Amino acid sequence: MITDEKQLVLDFFAEGRRFYKLMQFKEAHASFGRALKADSTDGPSRVYFDRCDYYMKNPPAEDWDGVFTMTTK
Repeated sequence: MITDEKQLVLDFFAEGRRFYKLMQFKEAHASFGRALKADSTDGPSRVYFDRCDYYMKNPPAEDWDGVFTMTTK
């Protein structure tokens, strides 16, 4: 059974992914931030939160396919 808190994280994460795929990084960042507020240890939300931060500063090309290319190790 999923706890109410975990369901909240999952809902915010799903919302964030929808925005992310639409290249609406500010909105996605906010959704992932809400997920992290509900559970600061949620790894997937942290990854996408950081990626949104990156893409807000370094927007991808218009034909972006959703793939994140790591540039550092």
